[in-house]
Amino acid sequence: MAKPYGDDLRRKFLSAYDKGDLSLERLAVFFHVSAGWAKKISAARTRTGQCERPRHKPGRKAHAGPETHSQIRFWIGAQPDLTLVEIQARLHREAEVTLSVPQIWHLLKKLGLRLKKSRSTPPSATPKPTKYGAKSLSQR
Repeated sequence: MAKPYGDDLRRKFLSAYDKGDLSLERLAVFFHVSAGWAKKISAARTRTGQCERPRHKPGRKAHAGPETHSQIRFWIGAQPDLTLVEIQARLHREAEVTLSVPQIWHLLKKLGLRLKKSRSTPPSATPKPTKYGAKSLSQR
């Protein structure tokens, strides 16, 4: 598989073009690159102002900024039993950030906040009814 040209070649090519002695096509022949590549990086520099190629950032893209992260940490610190839907509503109402429930779940996971709530009450002493009304072994 072909690899992209390095940023050093891009910088050298564009600095030679900035000197104004040769056209893009002649510089492409001199640098042993295609004229299409030369036009592409020249247009990209005009558009972005950068000589280097853009870096790819893999993975899930952030939908909320650091200020939203600190706000969520504060809310969960103050009220640890908030549900995802309640967090979603508060984000929309107070921070004007619209996130789906799965996005909030991933955000909480990224922040290291737990979703599972611990049960502080003991289980009920009343036995659960069995299917078809049969007596369970725990009722003897």
